[in-house]
Amino acid sequence: MHTMENNLEKWKVGLSKTRKSTFGKIATFFGASEITPDTWDELEDLFIQSDLGAQTSLEIIDQLKTRSENEGVIHSNELNGLIIDELTSRLIAPPKFQIKEKPQVILIAGVNGSGKTTTIAKLGKYYQDQGYEIQFIAADTYRAAAVEQLQIWGERLNIPVTAGQKNGDPGAVVYDGIQSAISREKDLVLIDTAGRLHTSSNLMEELKKVHRVAGKALPTAPHHSWLVMDATTGQNALYQAESFHETIHLDGIILVKLDSSAKGGMAFAIQNKLGLPILFAGLGEDLEDLVPFDPGSFVESIVN
Repeated sequence: MHTMENNLEKWKVGLSKTRKSTFGKIATFFGASEITPDTWDELEDLFIQSDLGAQTSLEIIDQLKTRSENEGVIHSNELNGLIIDELTSRLIAPPKFQIKEKPQVILIAGVNGSGKTTTIAKLGKYYQDQGYEIQFIAADTYRAAAVEQLQIWGERLNIPVTAGQKNGDPGAVVYDGIQSAISREKDLVLIDTAGRLHTSSNLMEELKKVHRVAGKALPTAPHHSWLVMDATTGQNALYQAESFHETIHLDGIILVKLDSSAKGGMAFAIQNKLGLPILFAGLGEDLEDLVPFDPGSFVESIVN
């Protein structure tokens, strides 16, 4: 098990680009100078540059102004603690994961190139380490490479994979995969869906169908619908997320590639716009680098 320090170190390394590029400027911005109206303007600009989005930035500034008045904060170097509090309070802590019914079926969606298939492998490893029996379903039937990639991961992790014919019906693969997981008494099923552009309505329709078919194979499925979001795409990913949310009613986000992005501030925009918890954060390439999202470690790592 990682100690808390190791864990925080992993967060700090993974988020170093975000810290250096934007949020780090907030830290260096604090001196012992007195707070003036300019302080707030400059701080607001820094927040907006940090991919928080204009609305969130304004709300945070309003809260900071109120708190600094109420608490008699007059020097800008005293604002750091308030900022950490304020930012942390805006992030939803992920709910505790529970398996109420076996198998739990999780539908994983995302646009092409978001790192979805690799993320599914990392989730498989994470839940396997928690003692769960996993099954993968390769429902991205259009990309032979995606099916192959999931099969390679399945072999490496010793997790069975249900795959269909190339260009076959993804619904049929999902149905067979869930049936097979029921008969094998698996705890958890992770479905890899076709990486699709959210603007492609026929693919969105197909995603709805996969969602529906899962419910035919097991009446309560899918129990969860999670979206893999690539942090390097910044605000654009939010528009994508909104259309996925409309299509399959997401209940969680997996924010990946934070280590290669300076746009970690997106986490706040996700919470503000979508109101969904970030469940996992991708902090690196290795299988162990997908970690449960921790608002405290996240904020500490981008600001300090």
